[in-house]
Amino acid sequence: MTVAAMACAWALGGKMLAQQPVPGSPAVSQPVVAIPRVARPPRLEEFLSMKPSQGTPEMARVTGFVQRDPNDGVPAQEKTDAYIGYDSKNFYAVFICFDPHPERIRARVSHREDIGPEHDEVQLYLDTFNDKRRSYGFMVNPLGVQYDFIWTENLGYDASWDTVWYSSGQVTHEGYVAMMSIPFKSLRFPSAPEQTWGILFERVVPHDNDNSFYPRVSVSIQGRLNQEAKLTGLSGITPGHNFQINPYGVTDSFRTLDQRDPNHPFFDGNHLGGRAGLDGKLVLRNSLTLDFTVNPDFRQLESDQPQNTVNQRFEVFFPEKRPFFQEGANFFDTPINMYFTRRIEEPQFGARLTGKLGAYGIGLLAADDQGPGQSVPADDPLHGRRAYFTVGRLTRELWKQSQFGLFYSDREMPAVLGSLCSTTAPSTAEQTSCISSANRMGGGDFTFHFGDHFQTQGQALTSVTDQAGNAHLSGNLFAGYAAYSGRHLGYELNLRDVSPGFVTLTGFFQQPDIRRERSSISYLFRPEGRYLTSWGPHFLHVLTFDHSGTRLDTIYEPGFDFHFKQNTDLTLYGGDWHEQLRPVDYPALTQNRDFNKGGYWGLNFNTSYWKWMSLTGGYFAGKNINFSPLANQAPFLADETQANLDMTLHPLNSLIVTNSYILERLRMRTTPAMAVVDSHIIRSKITYQYTKELSARAIFQYNGQLANPTLSSLDRSKNFNVDLLLTYLIHPGTAFYLGYNSNLENFDPEPISAHTGLIRGNRLINDGRTVYAKISYLFRF
Repeated sequence: MTVAAMACAWALGGKMLAQQPVPGSPAVSQPVVAIPRVARPPRLEEFLSMKPSQGTPEMARVTGFVQRDPNDGVPAQEKTDAYIGYDSKNFYAVFICFDPHPERIRARVSHREDIGPEHDEVQLYLDTFNDKRRSYGFMVNPLGVQYDFIWTENLGYDASWDTVWYSSGQVTHEGYVAMMSIPFKSLRFPSAPEQTWGILFERVVPHDNDNSFYPRVSVSIQGRLNQEAKLTGLSGITPGHNFQINPYGVTDSFRTLDQRDPNHPFFDGNHLGGRAGLDGKLVLRNSLTLDFTVNPDFRQLESDQPQNTVNQRFEVFFPEKRPFFQEGANFFDTPINMYFTRRIEEPQFGARLTGKLGAYGIGLLAADDQGPGQSVPADDPLHGRRAYFTVGRLTRELWKQSQFGLFYSDREMPAVLGSLCSTTAPSTAEQTSCISSANRMGGGDFTFHFGDHFQTQGQALTSVTDQAGNAHLSGNLFAGYAAYSGRHLGYELNLRDVSPGFVTLTGFFQQPDIRRERSSISYLFRPEGRYLTSWGPHFLHVLTFDHSGTRLDTIYEPGFDFHFKQNTDLTLYGGDWHEQLRPVDYPALTQNRDFNKGGYWGLNFNTSYWKWMSLTGGYFAGKNINFSPLANQAPFLADETQANLDMTLHPLNSLIVTNSYILERLRMRTTPAMAVVDSHIIRSKITYQYTKELSARAIFQYNGQLANPTLSSLDRSKNFNVDLLLTYLIHPGTAFYLGYNSNLENFDPEPISAHTGLIRGNRLINDGRTVYAKISYLFRF
């Protein structure tokens, strides 16, 4: 079936590419936008009459935006005019956005980068190397709130990139006006007297579900930058000798429960402490960026968005949130993620070189990690030791967004046997890292684009791991991916072969010793009606074997997708799932056991239909394996219920309240049903934005896990955390933070006082409290 569907995708792709353009099809030629040099900077108030006032500097006008959604190829529902110009220091863009119903405009004073498709917004893409692969992105809402990003064709938005630029906006009786002023010092581009860039303009109107571009960006063509306009007229500009340092200082007071040795816990603290460090950036040859950090501090970052981690057989992915590791991450991207920097827990120093030299992309990272030596008590043989990471990536551009790449990573650490970390680490990956003295991995990959609809990727890696006690592991990973995407038909095929000895301590990787085929096919009908914009069926198939030929997984999952106006989507699915466990997975099993999970069903939905509220949620009902049975007992099948709901409220223009709920429940398949585990996560995040610079944020989160001690090895745990933060952010790098965090957990205080162990109790005690003040300032030279 997979081969037939693949052949169908190839045939359709060839037929569509051979057809002549028809009315409404994407334009063949690339539009050209000529930008003029202005005598002085424009001002927002010169456009508030919804056109340039007399005396406004002459700027190039761009109009004729075309819908991508909901009606691909149709003129935008609301008119937009964009004006651009430049001088020796800045690029200027002004968007005049008409709307006959200005009361429906979603304009909120929010934290920087806290805007998205549920808000009215305009975006500007600047492909400064004109390679149609990677561009700088700038987004502004009707009140001038900023969001900057890097857009790459394979990954989409990357919000980790931050820079200094200026924006403003105002709602009028006919719509709104938004303005951007972008210093050339904040961009990288070739050293040439005459510049040719790529450019895209975008406007999002949520109440009309309108997502429009100039020039047209068709949904039936893979990618955006391959449909951009050519920008000419830039001359005599340079980013200059860009060097910046961003020092910080922090003072804090804390009290925390030291749990590194669960058998000898104790409270530790500091009434008043201090810490300092800095980040730096140096631009080389206008295209390479050298970043470095010394003693970084990330405590002002928001905690991870909660996920269900209960009854998970493999590690759950949490995205990187630390700016030093986020920025430039796209230069390290591979088809399978081998650059997962959360493996670097507590760096003291780090350096990164990223950028482009002609057709070559370069990424180099070197960092230390104090995490392993800090995760164990002082008498542990691993205490005080650190790991050292080196990661390298080189890509060579080929035709039409295709490329070939090489990847190498190395993690070195003086590992020892007998460390407590090898048994107390919370995940298998961390346990492996505690006893590994060296892990080296390298290989190549490719991405090929054929026409407008077909893409294929491949990757081959080999790893060598040396562990304490002279243990040695080695293995290979091979992966292939192919996808066809059109206006109606979509198809994906993933193939993966991983040998038993393959290990990566720098990437996110869950399961060795597999041969897996995963394929999906979907078809969308596009009535593009008043309410329903598109709908259609999809089908997912997964088949997994180990290298001995044992079948591990089989999944058949049909479903339906419905897309409505007002950013409203609904997915319904159901299926049949078999999973087989082996004695190597659970020693309590004496032979392979096939678990017939049988039928299951679920749904996912999201909507921002209402101006004052948006909802995202899901529900699943079926059977699953209890992966946390009692010690020396085999896993067993149970009824499972999963649910999640995120509700974001905007009761006031400057107030945002986001409430989240996650449920994981297992029940014995008996009469009457006995509970195995009930897990609840309740989170509320409240943000008040006084001005674009000043904000206050409070996060309250409760985690409750009720496990049946006769059926599950999980704890009966309760946790309540409070996280408060006051932020004054002038621009990225220059900010003041005042924070407080307190954590309550159900530990019995008497064994802690006696240093005899951690025992769960019935009441909550405070096991961690921190108050801190942090200031940072960005110097640019």
